[in-house]
Amino acid sequence: TSVYIFDCFLIAFFFFVCADVLLFTVRSFLVTILSKSHADHNVYPSAGVLFVHVLEREYFKGEFPPYPKAGDSSNDPITFNTNLKGYPDRPGWLRYIQRTPHSDGVLYGSPASEHVGKPTIIEITAYNKRTFETARHNLVINIMSTEEFPLPYQAEFFIKNMNVEEMLASEVLGDFLGAVKNVWQPERLNAINITSALDRGGRVPLPINDLKEGVYVMVGADVQFSSCLREVETPQNQLRCSQEMEPVISCDKKFRAQFHIDWCKISLVDITKVVPVHSNRPDPGTGVLPDIGEYNPPSESLKNRDYFADFLITLAVPSAVAMVLFIILAYSMCCRREGVQKRNMQTPDIQLVHHSSIQKSTKELRSMSKNREISWPLSTLPVFHPVSGEVVPPIHPDSYETTSMLLMQTQTNLQNQIQIPQQQSSGK
Repeated sequence: TSVYIFDCFLIAFFFFVCADVLLFTVRSFLVTILSKSHADHNVYPSAGVLFVHVLEREYFKGEFPPYPKAGDSSNDPITFNTNLKGYPDRPGWLRYIQRTPHSDGVLYGSPASEHVGKPTIIEITAYNKRTFETARHNLVINIMSTEEFPLPYQAEFFIKNMNVEEMLASEVLGDFLGAVKNVWQPERLNAINITSALDRGGRVPLPINDLKEGVYVMVGADVQFSSCLREVETPQNQLRCSQEMEPVISCDKKFRAQFHIDWCKISLVDITKVVPVHSNRPDPGTGVLPDIGEYNPPSESLKNRDYFADFLITLAVPSAVAMVLFIILAYSMCCRREGVQKRNMQTPDIQLVHHSSIQKSTKELRSMSKNREISWPLSTLPVFHPVSGEVVPPIHPDSYETTSMLLMQTQTNLQNQIQIPQQQSSGK
């Protein structure tokens, strides 16, 4: 009976495990089918108008299959990789930014008129760094033409207290366009492009005092520039800009509450007065090399080559030159020495006498240093005082230890010991 109960328990456990695995497989398959069902997303931006598309992390979290290990799935680090379908990178007009894996990614740019009517398929791949899962879908950008493109009057502002992802937010961009419209008073006003200051050669700011990178915002309108925008072109403001001082702009207070604009970097362009420059560009071609047939390798029957001449040029000639130089150096160093006798014959006698006396004095000092018990030199014997006639004691008496006495110190003590007697007056 116990064996029968144990077998039933094993069979039930086996069916339970199989059902769990089957349920997990079906759930993963359904999630994958759901992900593929809404993989393609179509957008319709206008040429010459800023295009912004946000890659929301919450949207991609539902496309990842369930992960068996416990964890906070709402805070998974997710990064994105974007590229033109069939190519390793995005189109030249389209940029992408994502600060951290816990923030949304943003695609932004300004399509040109030559892109109208050409669907641009962008492959977006999301990476979940906690579960190591990936999800991919396509973004189809259908660029539409507009009658307002291009707007004839374009102004580019440099905002110092904003980063590009902050400026791309719809609320912030709307506030800025509202401030510009209040100053410019146009009928039509559009944001044309947004560029980070880093893409213009700016430096990454230090992480102190909440410094920002800065962003360039280009807007276009259908009316002439207002007097406030042209104030920066006055000679007084141009002089202040050349001295790195802020110009005096009357409408700056309408931006100062939220946007800090560098008025010295504002650019006003009237495209109706710009002379177009047409350059003849070469035809880029298809990018495929022409078919020149199959590769024909060289024949196996190669001619024999004599390497003896190469050997002479490579080894024999340098060796011969080195040997000649060695013989010349050996002859100069060994065979042309004058010798001591010839040197003495060419030296004056007085110089030889001086040299001989120096050598004798040196030998005497060295021999005295080796043997301290020999007689004292004449300089240490008792002498007579030239004035009084008294006998002056020697510098080094026999009782002194001369080996440990310094010469300068001994002469100093001698001066202290010798007292020249004063001459007595004639009366005494």
